[in-house]
Amino acid sequence: MSIYQHFRPDEREFIDQVQNWRSYVENTYAPKLTDFLDPREQKVLSMIIGDHREVKYAFFGGHEQVERKRAILYPEYYQATKADFNLSLLEVNYPKKFVTIEHPHVLGSLMSLGLNRSKFGDIFVADGDIQFIVAGEVEDYVRLQLDSIGKAKVSLTAIPLEKIIAKEEHWTEITTTTSSLRLDTLIAAVYKFSREKAKTFITQGLVKVNFTLNENVAFMCEEGDVFSVRGEGRATIKSIEGKTKKDKWRIVVGKLK
Repeated sequence: MSIYQHFRPDEREFIDQVQNWRSYVENTYAPKLTDFLDPREQKVLSMIIGDHREVKYAFFGGHEQVERKRAILYPEYYQATKADFNLSLLEVNYPKKFVTIEHPHVLGSLMSLGLNRSKFGDIFVADGDIQFIVAGEVEDYVRLQLDSIGKAKVSLTAIPLEKIIAKEEHWTEITTTTSSLRLDTLIAAVYKFSREKAKTFITQGLVKVNFTLNENVAFMCEEGDVFSVRGEGRATIKSIEGKTKKDKWRIVVGKLK
């Protein structure tokens, strides 16, 4: 039985990568640190490594509430610490009284540096304060290269992780039913839309699944998937409970307040 059949076709490359990481730890008996993984990638890694006796794993992204985290795979003897994740927290200094900078501006400027998104963790914007987490190995490069965000001149200061401004997120849990696990049907059920409205949101590029734009109305959703609909907030499938007597899927959904 192939491991690939348990996952989506487009996840095959990442599955191979996780298996290579596991083999590295098995063969070298040394830890392996990954780049930042989104929640879906974290779930895939967890499923592949599972309760492996010889290889363990842990995630950390700087704070309990962050979404993007680095993983460390390590042999039994190893004791992973927060320092092993090699994270740097950078604070943005800019003229707050005269300029407004928002999350998309920060992400866009970071992506213009020529680094992969996987080198960056979460971005925090609160009351004019801006911070973001980067992989420690690219900290010096980012500090040297990032001198503007939008039209604002900026400078960066490295600060301790303990000073992170991440806010507690409050999720509500609801149980609902849906006739199908297709993206359009699920979005309609979770956000209380008509199916036609859900299709419109998807085809207009207003829906992300696992932090990636998804315009496929027939995309089949799975447990652990994270959705965001522009202007409507975020939700995740916490569990799929099976079918009702009326042949509908009963799902438990977490919604961000």
